[in-house]
Amino acid sequence: MLFEQIKSDTFFILGPCVMENQDLLFTVAERVAALGQKYKVPVVFKSSFDKANRTSIHSYRGPGIEKGMEMLNHVKERFGLSLTTDIHEPYQAAIAAEVVDILQIPAFLCRQTDLLVAAAKTGKIVNVKKAQFLSGQDMFYPAQKVIEAGNNQIILTERGNMYGYNNLAVDFRNVYDMKQFGHPVCMDCTHSVQRPGGAGGKTGGDRNFVPMMALAAKAFGADGYFIETHPDPDNALSDGPNMVKLHQLEAVIEPLIR
Repeated sequence: MLFEQIKSDTFFILGPCVMENQDLLFTVAERVAALGQKYKVPVVFKSSFDKANRTSIHSYRGPGIEKGMEMLNHVKERFGLSLTTDIHEPYQAAIAAEVVDILQIPAFLCRQTDLLVAAAKTGKIVNVKKAQFLSGQDMFYPAQKVIEAGNNQIILTERGNMYGYNNLAVDFRNVYDMKQFGHPVCMDCTHSVQRPGGAGGKTGGDRNFVPMMALAAKAFGADGYFIETHPDPDNALSDGPNMVKLHQLEAVIEPLIR
């Protein structure tokens, strides 16, 4: 089972931020699958069908849940990859669970009880991203909501804290603190280098810091790494400044494998 693999080995969640088109998903998935096979580690393909929290109302959001699940299913059929995507409303949990293996709870929504419970009740792995306004110790309570809804398959993900002024800071003690709850802990290496809303109506950031974020998290005991990647991130439709260039992905993940 995927969750047993995640608990026993270094794992990676990899893919483009948003579903731009099917060709993009195939291009990235092919590389992700190849890296998983080469290094014999669990890899999960990720992309979003809806970026519901874009800075500007004019920013691209994605194809929507119906088309998005169709696109992800094509990836599964062609490459046999495990899949994840983020959901924003409780009704989306059951729809996404028909295709994906892990349901991701966005950081801003990690305290939304109905969303957590709906995800838990699908029986899928639930990856809860730590809110930018919470400490690692605070994540005991979102995880407990999933557990009390009948699901013990939980990943907790660190992605930095926001202090205003278009910046994030990562306190890597959060990785250690969340590990004390007994769940696998993932480091979101790309969203942690964001500068939210810092690019004139868009989120900015600096992908140059991604490898260092990952290695620092490894030192604090991270079990997995979330890294968004794109063949041409400078022209991506969402989060381009933070995504790792696809041809550089292997160089980022190789030092992280135990």
